[in-house]
Amino acid sequence: MRVALADGGDERAQAAARHLDQEGLAVPVLVDDPEGLRSPAVEAAASASPWAERIDRDDPLHVAALMVAAGEADACVGGASRPTADVVRAALYCIGTAPGVDIISSSFLLVLADGTPITYGDCGVVPEPDADQLASIALSTAATHQELAGGTPRVAMLSYSTLGSAHGARVERVRSATEKVRCRVPSLAVDGELQFDAAWDQQVAAIKAPDSDVAGRANVFVFPDLDSGNIAYKITQQLAGARAYGPLLQGTARVIHDLSRGCDAHDIATVAVIAACQAARRTR
Repeated sequence: MRVALADGGDERAQAAARHLDQEGLAVPVLVDDPEGLRSPAVEAAASASPWAERIDRDDPLHVAALMVAAGEADACVGGASRPTADVVRAALYCIGTAPGVDIISSSFLLVLADGTPITYGDCGVVPEPDADQLASIALSTAATHQELAGGTPRVAMLSYSTLGSAHGARVERVRSATEKVRCRVPSLAVDGELQFDAAWDQQVAAIKAPDSDVAGRANVFVFPDLDSGNIAYKITQQLAGARAYGPLLQGTARVIHDLSRGCDAHDIATVAVIAACQAARRTR
């Protein structure tokens, strides 16, 4: 799989490219000279976008995303030196959303110290999702978990309340989102609203949500807002020693992922491998 590295002029991306190439993990394409990569197919992809007037053909991030849209790369990774908002705009303008998806969001794949994979969403894009957006985030995060971690996603819609223990507009929004998820994908295991302890701990779940198929067994956690999601993944990373991969963009027509500006070469290579694996699975 060809992965366009939008931070081609960054030493970290260059080191990641060497590692990917040497280990045969992906075919890296360093985007450090946008002009040299503006092929006829890339130009056609830019012109075909409904956001064509907002595309900057001199921006390496936009050109990397256009390469994916044009089929000249299978996935794109960028953001080592750019804010998440720039990567999301590149994804929206140059690639667009997947069929049936109305919002681009993000998730983090976290691997706990014992090797257990869990997925958090949204931790990087949508500040205050409404019920419809929260439902879309839940579905996208469940799909990301299944694609990367395998197994059956079990989705906990998180709140400060568990199944009616508290009331208020924020709780009602999570309840509404949960019902929307159930209506859209009846086969998905989802429950809410749940407090994190009820979602994670089987003993607590037996007390707070004894009839739930998700409580105490969740592996996908959907946070009610960006504050809680972003704080939670950093706490899990720092205090629990989890390995955190992301923010992984989701809901896009083709694979494009963000990077933390504090990333190192290993982080870039890892996210590039994730992107390549997703692209390969979708191709199959």
